Amino acid sequence: QVQLMESGGGLVQPGGSLRLSCAASGSIVSISTMGWYRQAPGKQRELVAVITSAMASGGSTNYADSVKGRFTISRDNANNTVYLQMNDLKPADTAVYVCNIRGRKCHYTNFDSWGQGTQVAVSS
Repeated sequence: QVQLMESGGGLVQPGGSLRLSCAASGSIVSISTMGWYRQAPGKQRELVAVITSAMASGGSTNYADSVKGRFTISRDNANNTVYLQMNDLKPADTAVYVCNIRGRKCHYTNFDSWGQGTQVAVSS
């Protein structure tokens, strides 16, 4: 009942940049967390970055060690959208990136929604 639409993936050369977007729609009451996961061929899915509900300081974020200093997660609360800015991309970043948003929907029940995934390929 809460749908996610991802965009921004593609093919980029090493050292390049991409920005992923994930917009949520539906009967949303509140959002607790927004995050990005990725899964590379033959590897287990891993958490890339997560951001919690907005605070005066801008919220709380957490990143995988492999992307710290290169990736930045942010959110647009008015549009229920989360972004992942990816800079200095490396071949090891090649994966399907999947958005995850958790919160409460109509009738105050929890939801845990996943996007369909967007492909990121880093290659010369």
